[in-house]
Amino acid sequence: MKVFKFGGASVKNAEAIRNITNILQDYKSEQLLIVISALGKMTNALEDVTNAYFHQSDDLQNKLDFVKNYHLDVINDLFEQNHEVYAKAKAWFDELETYVNQPISNAYDCVYDQIVSRGELLSTTIVQQYLSENDMTSSWVDARQLILTDDTYREGRVNWDKTPIQFKDLVVPLLSKGFVITQGFIGSNKDGNTVTLGREGSDYTAAIAAYCLDAENMTVWKDVPGILTADPRLFKNVTKLDRLSFREAIEMTYYGAKVIHPKTIKPLQNKSIPLMVKSFINPKGEGTMISENLQSAYPPVVVVEKNQALIQVARKDFSFVDEESLSKLFHLFAQHRIKVNMMQNTAIGFSICINNVPERVSGLMRDLRKRYKVFKDDNNVELITVRHYHENILEQLKHGKMLLLEERLPDTSKMVLKNVPIMERIG
Repeated sequence: MKVFKFGGASVKNAEAIRNITNILQDYKSEQLLIVISALGKMTNALEDVTNAYFHQSDDLQNKLDFVKNYHLDVINDLFEQNHEVYAKAKAWFDELETYVNQPISNAYDCVYDQIVSRGELLSTTIVQQYLSENDMTSSWVDARQLILTDDTYREGRVNWDKTPIQFKDLVVPLLSKGFVITQGFIGSNKDGNTVTLGREGSDYTAAIAAYCLDAENMTVWKDVPGILTADPRLFKNVTKLDRLSFREAIEMTYYGAKVIHPKTIKPLQNKSIPLMVKSFINPKGEGTMISENLQSAYPPVVVVEKNQALIQVARKDFSFVDEESLSKLFHLFAQHRIKVNMMQNTAIGFSICINNVPERVSGLMRDLRKRYKVFKDDNNVELITVRHYHENILEQLKHGKMLLLEERLPDTSKMVLKNVPIMERIG
């Protein structure tokens, strides 16, 4: 059997859903589990609903209506009036409205997961119904019954003992009957509460499924022809990598490459399950294959992480930053769930580059200032990582920017850069 994953761009509207339906026509004879993300930018829209509800904003109903109308527009385009999909979608909308009309009784991260997960539940309902309308037998399965996690809301940790049993019990009997459709991004804890696996976590869901079902391979369908040497929205003359080793893919995703979620590779590597990255725009294209022990020579690969914050920490008494201080700092990073993208220390100072997530960074800054002198720069700061670099490409990337921090390893260069307006550079 095989596992396919379709992201938000591939199901962003009715035309996109028709397109993936055409793609799946070629696989009607396959045993296939299909993981689907929320429609288009619905995760962002549901994050807006979450914030409006949690902060009791006056525009909560407007944000709910936007989500509802977006889905209804897609449904109206795909189905005849009075189709059963309307009742199914209404049930999800009613459940969401009931939730946000209750008093807030949980922390933000828990509330976030209960609301934002509705995007995947709605999208899979629509796609599964449309496949059935087009003579493709399929079963809808709630991923919250399959992927069991701990209580870490927004970054659930998978229970690897129980989750494979759920897949074998609930999915395997359905595969012989047709496609199995489930949601990316979501699971549940022992109390039955929804727990999401991290932003853009649908790739990870598909990898979990492939691992649990001993899949022949897994395919991620994207709006690009495969894995590229850089983001084509930022750079010209990028090229496609035809083949990639698991190790290289892990390195690329760790440093922020957006084509695949960072947690995706390891479950596949553990069982030597190949991963294909293909284009839903050109489904006949070869894409990129990721598997064991492939070529070791690669061209330079550039990964740009925008919206970064550079935080510099120093002891108030100018004493050394020793092992005890570093231990306390990393305890704070873990407490605030801060991922350190780059770090560097001197005798009396410590610098880190992190993703600028306001609700997490503000809490970190508050706790750091209790004990340290702290400086934060989050204005036009970006982290650029270059795998298999050479000097020319590093100089090109630094041109016209201020270098704040740099680290070089034999295969990898990391630079924290600040985009400075021309007049400031001249001054």
